[in-house]
Amino acid sequence: MMVIKTMRKKTVEKLETGIPGFDLVSYGGLPKGRNTLICGTAGSGKTIFATQFLAEGIDQYDHPGVFVTFEESPDDIRKNIASLGWNINHWEEEGKWLFVDASPQVAEDTFVLGEYDLGALLARIEYAVRKIGARRVAIDSLDAVFARFSKSAIMRRELLRVARTLKNMGVTSVMTAERSEEYGVLTHSRIEEFVADNVIILRNVLEGEKRRRTIEILKFRGAPHQKGEHPYTIISGEGLIVISLSAIELKQRSSNLRVTSGNPQLDTMCGGGFFRDSIILVSGATGAGKTLMVTEFIAGGIRPGEKCLLFAFEESREQLFRNATGWGVDFEAMESAGNLKVICNYPEIASLEDWLLTIKDVVTEFKPNRVAVDSLSAMERVGSNRAFREFVISLTSFIKHQEIVGLFTNTTPTLTGGTSVTEAHISTLTDSIILLRYVEMYGEMRRGLTVLKMRGSQHDKDIREFTIDGEGMHIGKPFRNIVGILAGNPQHVESTEIDRFKDMFEQT
Repeated sequence: MMVIKTMRKKTVEKLETGIPGFDLVSYGGLPKGRNTLICGTAGSGKTIFATQFLAEGIDQYDHPGVFVTFEESPDDIRKNIASLGWNINHWEEEGKWLFVDASPQVAEDTFVLGEYDLGALLARIEYAVRKIGARRVAIDSLDAVFARFSKSAIMRRELLRVARTLKNMGVTSVMTAERSEEYGVLTHSRIEEFVADNVIILRNVLEGEKRRRTIEILKFRGAPHQKGEHPYTIISGEGLIVISLSAIELKQRSSNLRVTSGNPQLDTMCGGGFFRDSIILVSGATGAGKTLMVTEFIAGGIRPGEKCLLFAFEESREQLFRNATGWGVDFEAMESAGNLKVICNYPEIASLEDWLLTIKDVVTEFKPNRVAVDSLSAMERVGSNRAFREFVISLTSFIKHQEIVGLFTNTTPTLTGGTSVTEAHISTLTDSIILLRYVEMYGEMRRGLTVLKMRGSQHDKDIREFTIDGEGMHIGKPFRNIVGILAGNPQHVESTEIDRFKDMFEQT
């Protein structure tokens, strides 16, 4: 018998950064006692990453830190970082934060006489580290200091000297460097990435007319990490937040408990209602009845005392409340009672990453039993196809993990149906799909509804006609002798022909 022996791999110990999401994609943080290069174009968030590395270290782990600045003065950094909620002045008074100011002074002329070296600066850094017992060091940025060197060989020698000195002091350090393009060479001098132990790339890519920020760990010397780009955002009062799809686990619980859709006839079609922890997609053209289904879904939850949350991205608050009143549902009274929370806004006011975090925060704070998004397809306008898919995956996973029922609407591109980008991205992630379609018959427009998918349950497979009046939606009998409704090309056929098709299908 052949025995396969496995050896446990020894990896470098990690230091948790405390930056939300980053420690997930880095499998525990930055390699401890080593230096990490943070490179990116202007506006990508390099200085914020470096500052947050120190701030979270102090706030969460009581790790004193030293910030070495070559470009901005300490006063400018204090002012710029104040909006993120970090009180550097307070930490300085407590002896937990110390600046080493190497920024150029006003009207200072720089002359390179002989071979410039960093001996004096390293002595200042070493003194600062020992003075406050620093565990973390941030250097911002290498481009400014390297401008003082005339030869690349000297630059490489001095950078190695900096890295070696920091290692000997036992601190974990980050150094920022500018790059001129999102994809291509990492730094201007093309030296830093070969000297640093670890390299992290921050990108702020323009896709069409939309910006998308991503972070990539290019290398962790001797330490594992997740590959590829991960979206991140920068939130006022919180800082940089990384959103990792790979952190999502398929460990959601499944319940057999049913809840009402808010419409008794639809409950019957669905085999007794929706499952409590399911995601439902309602897809249809404009005016087909999607918002009415959302309204009935909310009302159906509030009647037995549930809490409901509604995000509306296409209608104003006044219009939404007026329409609900027209169907006999009083959203205003529900809100006053504390059972309903309605958030109306244009999706363009924030990025998809920002919206994802906002929805998570509101759900966590309000703790609803039901969440409705009307409409999810409106979010397509905010980001690229890839960013939108990541948003949908993260959102559906989060809601299912909360064990609450979610209902999303999607607007189809044509009045008679058709697959939209939203439907293509979310159809495999949802537990149920309900299609609303216009049906043209003998010069008259009528409405049809079918439950296309109901995961884990039997359901009515007919396409049924429904009407809308002041009391809501009324689902009636199935369409008979009509084919091609879902394809957007309804045609009347004789009963004998339908029977012939059924016989052929059964024989097959």
